[in-house]
Amino acid sequence: MGERGERLESRDNRWLKRFRAALSGPAEKDGAPLGVEGPRLVGEALRSHLHIEALLVADSGERHLTRLKSVLPAGIRVLRTSDRLFAAVAGTETPQGIALLSEPPRWRMDDLLRSSALVVVLAGVQDPGNVGTIVRAAEAFGASGVIACRGSAHPFSAKSLRASAGSAFRLPALAGVAAASVLADLRARGIRQFAASLMGGERPEQSDLAGPCALWIGSEGAGLPPEIKSAADARIRIPIHQPVDSLNAAAAAAVLLYEAARQRSRASQQAEAAS
Repeated sequence: MGERGERLESRDNRWLKRFRAALSGPAEKDGAPLGVEGPRLVGEALRSHLHIEALLVADSGERHLTRLKSVLPAGIRVLRTSDRLFAAVAGTETPQGIALLSEPPRWRMDDLLRSSALVVVLAGVQDPGNVGTIVRAAEAFGASGVIACRGSAHPFSAKSLRASAGSAFRLPALAGVAAASVLADLRARGIRQFAASLMGGERPEQSDLAGPCALWIGSEGAGLPPEIKSAADARIRIPIHQPVDSLNAAAAAAVLLYEAARQRSRASQQAEAAS
C-alpha cells in the first residue's frame, strides 16, 4: 500500500485543526479542502479518484481502514489519532472513526452542458438533505449535472454529501451562480428550460425532455421566483392527488428526472430501430 503514517496526539496539531475546519466549516469557502467523514463516503471518495490530502483514522476506525486498503492510493498520508481527539474534530454526533481531506472536484459549465444535456438547476432549495438527494437522483437517471444557484444549499456541505451517497463526487456540479446568469447561459447555448410549477403548465409526459434541457426546481414553500418562471421556455407541473398540495423538492426533481430518462431511452431505442 505504501502509506505514509504518523500519530497525532495534540488537539492543537495543524492537521486536526484542518480536519475540524473542513468537517464543520462552510463548503463554499474558496480554496477550502473538502472534508469527508464515515466509511461509506470515504470509500466513495477514494473510488472517485479525488486528490486526497490526508486520511484521518481513529483507533476505533482501523477496521474501516482495513476494508478500504484495496482502494487506497499509493503514498497516501494516513494520520492516526485517539477516539477522543477524532470526536473533537468530527462533524457528526456519532463519529465512525475515519475521515479524509481532499481537493473538491472542479467543474465548468461546459462539463455540464455536453451534447444531450440534462441539467437540474436549483433556485432556493435551502435544505442540504434535499440538495444531496437531488444530486443522487440526477446521477441515477443520467443527468449531465446540477447547478445550485445562489441561495441554495451547497452540494458539498456535509449533509448534502451524506444525502448524495457519493454522487456529489462524480456528477458535475456548480454552486453559488446567479440565477439570471444561468438563465442567459442556457438560452445562449440553445438548452430548452422547464420551470417546475405548482399550478399551470404541461404534464411531464407532455413535455419534450428527450433533447437538451434544464429542469428548474424551486423551494417547497415559495417555488420558483416569478422571473424564472416567465423566462423559462415552458412550465411543467406534476399532477398530484388532494389533499397533498405539493411535493418535496427532491421528490419533484426525481419524478421529472425519471420522465426525462424514460423519454430519452425511448428516443434512443427508436433511433436504433430506424438505423
